[in-house]
Amino acid sequence: MMEFSFLHPQYMYLLFLVPLLFFIHFLALGNKKKKALKFANFDAISKIQGVDFFSKNLVILFMNIIVIVLVIFAVSGLTYHTTKESSSFSYVIAIDSSQSMEANDLPPNRISAAKEVASSFVDSLPVDVKLGVISFSGGSKIEIDISGRKDEIRNAIDGIEISGYGGTDLYEAILTSTNILKKESFKSIIVLSDGQVNVGNIDDAIDYANDNNVVVNTIGIGTLEGGETEYGFSRIDEDSLRSVAYLTKGSYFNSQNKENLSNAFIEIFKLTKRKVSIALADNLLLLAIAIIVLEFFLSNTRYINLP
Repeated sequence: MMEFSFLHPQYMYLLFLVPLLFFIHFLALGNKKKKALKFANFDAISKIQGVDFFSKNLVILFMNIIVIVLVIFAVSGLTYHTTKESSSFSYVIAIDSSQSMEANDLPPNRISAAKEVASSFVDSLPVDVKLGVISFSGGSKIEIDISGRKDEIRNAIDGIEISGYGGTDLYEAILTSTNILKKESFKSIIVLSDGQVNVGNIDDAIDYANDNNVVVNTIGIGTLEGGETEYGFSRIDEDSLRSVAYLTKGSYFNSQNKENLSNAFIEIFKLTKRKVSIALADNLLLLAIAIIVLEFFLSNTRYINLP
């Protein structure tokens, strides 16, 4: 089902200018006609004004009106909403590589389990689905840009190692993933993390994803009981992961074991219908410019006297 909305609906009141422009156009035309009738020599008029002096030139008028309407829709933030199949999406898999991912509650450890199941997910996707991979801890690293080469994507996932940098910056992960997806039409991020976010601002991450029409799905890696790491005990923190998924129209999945983790990937792809929003402002402005160029062409050629 097609839906439209406006980010700034208050500008739609400018459409009341359209009938006013029609009124001004025909009022001015009437005044010109009255002045012309004062002349007796219509041959002279035709030489000065052209044989179509009394033409309303409706083609040019309607072109101007269309340009104005397009600009009003553009500044009003006209947005098109539709649903798309998952196979239409491009994905970035963002894998947490912070030190807490060394915990052994998902044997042999969290990061190994995440990498193994992520690789299996890549193999299960249709051939036309494109993916990118990043790893993140205190910062983020692009392991591979958007690609359709499954062997390269698997190699990128396999090469991820625990980072020597401290912290877990989910904001930076979403920022980097979103930027990779900029040129894609329908965008989704799959975050695999134990959720122990201690760097960056979650609210900013959510806003950035929504501003760029990115759906963020999150998978919690680890158990509530926790597991051992070299520096101590680590438990999963689900709150931030739930918030990011919910507020970006994605889904959150908890994986207590590899089977749950694998099922989470399957469920993400089984969400076959997803609502996506497409901002139309740029397209409307380009169309308005094209009409202005066409009008200039018509006004400066033999088509100047279009009725």
